[in-house]
Amino acid sequence: MTATAAALRPVDGPACASALEEAARERRTLRVRGAGTKDHLGDLLPTELVLETTAMTGIVDHVGADLTVTVAAGTSFAALQRALAVAGQHLPLDPPHADAATLGGIVAANSNGFGRLRYGGVRDLLIGSQVALTDGTLARAGGRVVKNVAGYDLNKLFVGSLGTLGVLVEVTFRVLPFPASRAGAVAKAKRAADAFAIADALLRTPLRPSALGGEHVPRSGWTVIVGAAGERPAVERALVETERAATASGASVERIDDPEPILAPLRELPASASDGALVRASLPLAAQRSFAESAVGVEGFARLVVDAGSGIARV
Repeated sequence: MTATAAALRPVDGPACASALEEAARERRTLRVRGAGTKDHLGDLLPTELVLETTAMTGIVDHVGADLTVTVAAGTSFAALQRALAVAGQHLPLDPPHADAATLGGIVAANSNGFGRLRYGGVRDLLIGSQVALTDGTLARAGGRVVKNVAGYDLNKLFVGSLGTLGVLVEVTFRVLPFPASRAGAVAKAKRAADAFAIADALLRTPLRPSALGGEHVPRSGWTVIVGAAGERPAVERALVETERAATASGASVERIDDPEPILAPLRELPASASDGALVRASLPLAAQRSFAESAVGVEGFARLVVDAGSGIARV
């Protein structure tokens, strides 16, 4: 938010739609902001108004038996997870800055983490939305049941739209029960070829790890982090397959109880790009290794993080 921008804080959908209509009528420039965790994306231009969504909070509807939840878009991801945990459920997203990010902001920025490999991303888990438009209307897409099959899936228009098409005021997601067991493994490799061979071997199995991340920093070699979740036998098999793949590639491997402390800082690279340029590349899985090898040879290279299950690399 700029120093001169006036802040608007609507408390519900109708108030948000009214604020947008008034701004449009007066031809005033406006941008949308949740908790500000994505402010480093792009080049923010000065605006006369900033519409903040954080006053629109709370769970609107949670049908545990149907595994769906509807929530006001200004609600924080962490608050939703705490509420769902009471029912033994969770929203299987793992976005960056999950402690502060709002649900509307996560959808608008299409903010995903390593869990996309197993559970799908925002586009897969979002089943309904309500959006405030600049003509003062509220538009709905999808619904509050998992099997929304009629008409166009307009929800996907707003995933990654960054507030340019309207303001999300309510979102509905599919949720899942907590997995019975979680664990992980960390493999250390000397070469990119070995690290990506481990990832490729795991992707060729019937398993779907809950996370498959890779990292390289200067003088520290290559690290592959594997997360596994589900019934205990399935978790054990994932760890055994990881150990087998690491051994075949000449890498060392260690089991860990919880991969989250390692994955969290990788997911949040960077909080800002003030110290240099951040490059995000979406790659075919087969192209990850060659991209990574090229990236680490660039002058000024500082760090590389790869979501090896989806082909998203950040340098």
